[in-house]
Amino acid sequence: MGAIVFRIAIIIGLTELVIMLALSAIPHRMHGETMSGLQAALVSLLNPFLLILIASPIIYAWVVKPYVVERDAAQAEITHLAHVDPLTQLANRRLVDQHLQVALAQCTRHGHRGALIVLDLNGFKPINDQHGHDAGDALLAAVGTRLRTCLRTEDVVGRLGGDEFAVVVGHLDADPDQAIAKARCIAEKLIREISLPVEYGGRSLQVGASLGIALLEAVDTGVEAV
Repeated sequence: MGAIVFRIAIIIGLTELVIMLALSAIPHRMHGETMSGLQAALVSLLNPFLLILIASPIIYAWVVKPYVVERDAAQAEITHLAHVDPLTQLANRRLVDQHLQVALAQCTRHGHRGALIVLDLNGFKPINDQHGHDAGDALLAAVGTRLRTCLRTEDVVGRLGGDEFAVVVGHLDADPDQAIAKARCIAEKLIREISLPVEYGGRSLQVGASLGIALLEAVDTGVEAV
């Protein structure tokens, strides 16, 4: 706040200086001993409120606009950190819950089925213990990228914590048998992608995955029930 006030003071001071220089450039004796109309107009501009009004475009461009841009960027960063897992850049548990609520509402509104797929990595702990946390983090980040790239744009994948991930799949099918069959196809694709080796530090790291599928369909089903 102090920096903002300082900038405004500088702008107003410079505006006042320009007006004073303009006054000094006008001969004092114009039309006899009386002050010229131009001089009177310039003197009237030295009113503090008029100075602020005159300087307002510069104040906006140099003070207000940068502050607004910086504030909006900071707010966007806070929102991002509140909803995104920093390691994998996937949705965190909070954001997954929000998308799950939306998916349930859409299933109720349109009468179709979706699915929630929850995955746990198999064999992650030995890799983390033997090769270190950096290797484990690299593996989790690689898994997150693979999950994100093999899903539809409207589906949401998130990291719930540790080596647990969740995928919210929207519209699958109105028929429950068809919906669960499509969800299983997606789950099999996810397992294949997860099982591919990850190269790190000259070593090949590999994990598997176990998963569960919950169909999103019931009108009275809540996030907690799923």
